[in-house]
Amino acid sequence: MPNGNYAYQNITISGLPGGGSTTLLRLLKEKLKLDGWRGFSGGEFMRAYAAEKGFDTSRNVHHSSVDYEDDFDRKVDYGMREKLQNQKKWILESWLSGFLAQGVDATLKILVFCSDDAVRIDRIVNRDAVTVDEAKEHLGKRYRENLSKWSRMYAEQWQDWVVAAGSRSKSDPIDFWHPALYDITIDTFSNNQEETLKIVLDAIQKKKKIQN
Repeated sequence: MPNGNYAYQNITISGLPGGGSTTLLRLLKEKLKLDGWRGFSGGEFMRAYAAEKGFDTSRNVHHSSVDYEDDFDRKVDYGMREKLQNQKKWILESWLSGFLAQGVDATLKILVFCSDDAVRIDRIVNRDAVTVDEAKEHLGKRYRENLSKWSRMYAEQWQDWVVAAGSRSKSDPIDFWHPALYDITIDTFSNNQEETLKIVLDAIQKKKKIQN
């Protein structure tokens, strides 16, 4: 990896829980730290905020966005977009970081997912120390609540950043994790951690659409 010779100024990592976004953030931070890259995890930030607000954090289960005020969500989200617009060498990981990077130049937008639902659930079970049924129920409920809230909050931005840009049509439903919004989509079931990391490191040296 040539020092400072990157095709992109910033990186975003998005994906639903169990897809591998947090792991990829950790690997990239370690690999690129000597060249001045920094990482930010929206999930970790929101979990710290949950503890500060008195939510039960004795278990590792992550909270739904409906537990937080709209204004706080916007503050965190727009803070990430401002970093991408005005700073360099950020690796931002959150559910919405790729959406928030729409229209921002020199930002590599990565979507990670796990094509095997059983493996994805197993990752959550091991990470959060919950049962399979608890993991399934929590993930489904959290996805529905988050999508509903963010679709309401960011309907105007969806039209401005996505529809007007031609990434999706006006008739398409809001889908913050549609592959058309991303430069790279990586299946972490088909690609292990080292392979996933290599795909990204190769991509930040050359601009090109990649599908794995």
